[in-house]
Amino acid sequence: MPPRLLLVEDEPGLQLALTDRLTAEGYTVETAGDGDTAVTRAKGEPFDVIVLDVMLPGRDGFDVAKTIRQHGLRTPILMLTARSDEADKVLGLNLGADDYITKPFSMRELMARVNAALRRAEAADADRKTFDNGVLKIDPSTFSATYLGRELRLTRKEFALLSELARNHGRILTREGLLDRVWGVSYYGDSRTLDVHIRRLRQKMDDPKAIETITGIGYRLMTGEKQS
Repeated sequence: MPPRLLLVEDEPGLQLALTDRLTAEGYTVETAGDGDTAVTRAKGEPFDVIVLDVMLPGRDGFDVAKTIRQHGLRTPILMLTARSDEADKVLGLNLGADDYITKPFSMRELMARVNAALRRAEAADADRKTFDNGVLKIDPSTFSATYLGRELRLTRKEFALLSELARNHGRILTREGLLDRVWGVSYYGDSRTLDVHIRRLRQKMDDPKAIETITGIGYRLMTGEKQS
């Protein structure tokens, strides 16, 4: 099934343009032109991602995001705004938005952020499942991990990185992909932070061969032979 997207935008021309492009990219797009309609549809229908304009008639995007989260919905929210003030971005993120994009924006950037939000949501669902291949065990419900029966004392980023590698056990993950999935598409820091975290994981696992470096590409987890 194609991902279902709720587009909340009151400007008819932009709503049409975004709908056409998102549909062409394989999304099923539903629309709302005001905040009240957006809340009603978000609460009553299943959506995979919500693209939400801040400046709406009546109830604004901030209030929409807040209300959606108060009802326990975890649907990823990407906020659109013509305002670039850092305070507005912080407010939106604190109210439950997952990402923020400032107008004017390119369709390429919008699609990258929408796709990244979906990947993170899928990863979050996977995060709630226990990984246990007889060698490495990761239990998200207790934020715990053991390797060869020994507890690993991990930071949150180390735990997230090891979980991402475990979900793709035996498969090569690119550096860019790991930075995107663990640090987010908006991460613009030093990419060497990934190498530092990999090195720390190897040290805590006391097994330099557990995480294999694929030169020029990325990393893959090599522990045990099966996944459950």
